[in-house]
Amino acid sequence: MPSRRRLLSYGVGSVGTGIFSTVPGLLLLYYMTDTLAVPAGVAGLVVTLPKAWDAFFNPYVGAASDREAVRTGRRTHLLLLGAALLPLAFAAMFLSPATGSGAVAWITVAFVLAASTYALFQVPYVALPTEMSTDPAVRTRIMGWRIVSLTVGILVAGGLAPAVVDAAGKGRAGYALMGVVVGAVLWVVLTVSARGTRWVASRPGPEQLSLPAALRAARGNRTFFALLTAFVIQAAATAIMLAAAPYVATYRLGHYGLTSVLFVCLVAPSAVAVPLWGRAARRFGRLRCLLVATLGYAVGSAALLPVSAAANVPGTLALCAVLGICYAALQLLPLSLLPDTIVADTGRTGHTQSGAFTGLWTAGETAGLALGPGAYALGLAATGFASSTLEHPVAQTALARTGVLLGFSLVPAALMLVSLPALFAYARRRKETP
Repeated sequence: MPSRRRLLSYGVGSVGTGIFSTVPGLLLLYYMTDTLAVPAGVAGLVVTLPKAWDAFFNPYVGAASDREAVRTGRRTHLLLLGAALLPLAFAAMFLSPATGSGAVAWITVAFVLAASTYALFQVPYVALPTEMSTDPAVRTRIMGWRIVSLTVGILVAGGLAPAVVDAAGKGRAGYALMGVVVGAVLWVVLTVSARGTRWVASRPGPEQLSLPAALRAARGNRTFFALLTAFVIQAAATAIMLAAAPYVATYRLGHYGLTSVLFVCLVAPSAVAVPLWGRAARRFGRLRCLLVATLGYAVGSAALLPVSAAANVPGTLALCAVLGICYAALQLLPLSLLPDTIVADTGRTGHTQSGAFTGLWTAGETAGLALGPGAYALGLAATGFASSTLEHPVAQTALARTGVLLGFSLVPAALMLVSLPALFAYARRRKETP
């Protein structure tokens, strides 16, 4: 069992990954449509295409991480490189000097760079738990530390970032200051984690597989792909809700400042719920608990439709807290199950391809997180949402305001239900009754 200091050093990296996974999904689309006057449909492409590139790029980073592990016995070099470059690219995303088409070009380039440098850290980082312990119970505990840290990062992102924007007067100045402040936080936590996990001895196998060979081997791991499919769908559902939060706060609840409050209510319960889900998983089984959380998130999301439509702020915040409890399980349990699929694959192929599998996993996660805001932006465009700048706001039609709300309620609920067949397929392939 790693010491608490080592667990904390590993976990703190998730503060950074939580920040980067959250802020672009929460604020970048809104920044473009309501500050830089980028049309919603175009803004949706901007937030989707860079992450689509990252989904392609991540497996290559995984293969490079395995090569580093074979050569040096560690994954530290890529971790440190990502920690150094990501904060710069992140800040650049919110420093656009132009509006309209100029802003589209600037943010697209900056976001591609940010997503790529994030992969340099995230892919080897996700591979580490498999190499920190061979005991599934210990790996679940490691994931508990990681998810608590991830929750802290998400809270920092969702609570601090919109508050900094609001305090600095919104507009370009507010987003620029937020980018610099959050970028500095990213640099600190990612560097601490990269240096604090140098003790982990990486063992990808007797010889590294090429990326094509790793992908061919992964195709035979149907258990892994069933779990990945469910996780990607659920990531898209939560990403849509995340992208919808500032729009719901502004156009349904009456004040942009409620974005931070909505987000804190959605995420803060996760910090308390993670250890509770861990204990429940040990008693009732991880997969059974994951199914309960998925259904709970679907029901809670659907309930937001009438409550938020009535501009019931207390009711909306209460439902978000319920969703936060379920969200903790949706983060903890799939990541706890992932190393099991990698270890099981070792017996089948003779190779522990942690980098290759986690490269595919993070590619899928990235795709889900990209599809969420992109799909939401298309929904806004389809319902006639009008983009604007802070200086020249535009009144939205009733149809557009309905489109704003659907992405916060019924769409995430439907996607959670769609993920259930993949979870049942995972159960069958593990020969485990959920």
